[in-house]
Amino acid sequence: MRISSLLKENRPKLSLEVFPPKTWDAYESVKSATEEIAALSPAYMSVTYGAGGGTSDTTVRIAENIQNKFGVPALAHLTCLSSDREKIHNQLELLNGAGIENILALRGDVPEDFDREKLHYHYACELIEEIKEAGDFCIGGACYPEGHPEALSFADDIKHLKEKVDAGCEFLTTQMFFDNDIFYNFMYRIREAGIDVPVVAGIMPVTNPKSIKRTCKISGTALPARFLRIVDKYGDSPEAIKQAGIAYATEQIIDLYANGINNVHVYCMNKPDVAKKIMSNISAIIG
Repeated sequence: MRISSLLKENRPKLSLEVFPPKTWDAYESVKSATEEIAALSPAYMSVTYGAGGGTSDTTVRIAENIQNKFGVPALAHLTCLSSDREKIHNQLELLNGAGIENILALRGDVPEDFDREKLHYHYACELIEEIKEAGDFCIGGACYPEGHPEALSFADDIKHLKEKVDAGCEFLTTQMFFDNDIFYNFMYRIREAGIDVPVVAGIMPVTNPKSIKRTCKISGTALPARFLRIVDKYGDSPEAIKQAGIAYATEQIIDLYANGINNVHVYCMNKPDVAKKIMSNISAIIG
């Protein structure tokens, strides 16, 4: 099923994200975790793609297994920054052969001391155009409610986001955020700019305070005072911070649904227990 069509259905939906193993010797354990998550019957599941395409084969294998064994639509990530056109087209052929029609087209992170002059792709919109020409894929893209960290301004970021949509992007998924008001303001701004595709709100349940602070520093994601108090209070206890992080994420999700945002994506990091608890917390809401 094309995810762009699924997202237009007027009902609350929850999707989940998993990542493939970096090496084949870890494949079975990762496969098992993703199957536990798929058994929860989310609206769809996205499968990430390692930097430089390091997990390209396992991305396809995990996505295919999720979709064929559990009937859960799979969204395969595809990054282009460290790839050439031959590698991208080979990956598209693999995805097409596996029956994966949904792709999240991403530029990818820029490695330090990387020579941009040697790049085949510079922006995600170039990858979107390439995928559009290659076949009948449903293409999604990323967006940043607080602005892309490399953007000259918020207005400039929205301009580039519009370019993605005009290139063929059918839906958008946000970077994680911890303040829903930031997301609501973002939605107002992009709708005013004529971006009318479905937007999926990305939520990250915090279970590791150190890694989340590091990630937010890199991405420019704001950490609200209320959130920081929770981390400071419970961050030294793995079980307590997991429980508090799940509760905080659940509150965000319920608030989003209550305000008419029907599409929420949870970055559950291959943790079936986190995914199960969140799905349980909202089971009566999503039906």
